[in-house]
Amino acid sequence: MNWTKLVATLLAVSLIGSIACGAGFSWKDTEGKYLDLLYDGRKVTRYMYDSDESSEQRMFETYKVFHHVFDENGENLLTNGPDGENPYLKSIKYPHHRGVFIGWSKLQFEGKSYDTWHMSKGVRQVHQKFLKNKADAEKASSTALIHWNSGEGKVMVEEKRTTTVFRPGDGTIVQLDFETELKAPNGEVYLNGDPEHAGFQYRPHDDVAKGPADVKAKYLFHKKGIDPKKDKDLPWVAMEYGLNGKRYSVQYMSDPANPNPDAVYSAYRDYGRFGEFFKHTIPAGQTLKLRYRIRVSKGTLPDRESLAKQYIAFTMN
Repeated sequence: MNWTKLVATLLAVSLIGSIACGAGFSWKDTEGKYLDLLYDGRKVTRYMYDSDESSEQRMFETYKVFHHVFDENGENLLTNGPDGENPYLKSIKYPHHRGVFIGWSKLQFEGKSYDTWHMSKGVRQVHQKFLKNKADAEKASSTALIHWNSGEGKVMVEEKRTTTVFRPGDGTIVQLDFETELKAPNGEVYLNGDPEHAGFQYRPHDDVAKGPADVKAKYLFHKKGIDPKKDKDLPWVAMEYGLNGKRYSVQYMSDPANPNPDAVYSAYRDYGRFGEFFKHTIPAGQTLKLRYRIRVSKGTLPDRESLAKQYIAFTMN
């Protein structure tokens, strides 16, 4: 028997197997805590779904679900989390802004107003279960059932959230399609608030807020002269910021089917939290469907023409 040839063959088979296992997307769940999406074994996103009411600190840390985005190496977070010893720690700027998240600060239900932005007075977004997780070489998708509970524990909104992630390979770190169905199972819900405290949002890591002027967020709109505080129904907004000695850009796209006519963007804060806001009534038993795309890339912002092409591609899906 040619032992040298046999060993070489076994090593080759082992190597091929390890490559196959690591190739493309895969899910890794830390049960009850978070769900990581990996690409070739490197972290891409993390869905934070822990819910712990054992102490005030743990309640603060886990009162809402959200999605983190990792850098191109799968090592450092590009997004913000609930850092700090308590929610009022002055060194942490807006700790309720967490990664990719959604909420309305003045959600009205059964004659009362509930804050699903700051999550005050016992309001919580609680992960119930995963309905589906899929992953292959090209893309990955996950669907989660989430309850938006009032301070009294009643389900105000039943959310079915699907995130689909691609990695186009053109310098894009992650292309995340966020599709959510917000159902009002126990009575009419009015999504209310203001551009600073409501809607679907992206928040960069807190080091952008703490950093010098050269890392602060800069915004680009679909045409010159846009005033995000006044102009409505913007198709997309892009942002660039610095982190860990590198530059990153984010394009935020809103589907034309979303309730856009009166929608405005909060896209002017130098720490980089930005996203679309609108007011909307969900009748009892009805469902509001929303769709967005977040495209995070390494490097400076592309030109408007390139970003416009990305938006057209999004709307054609």
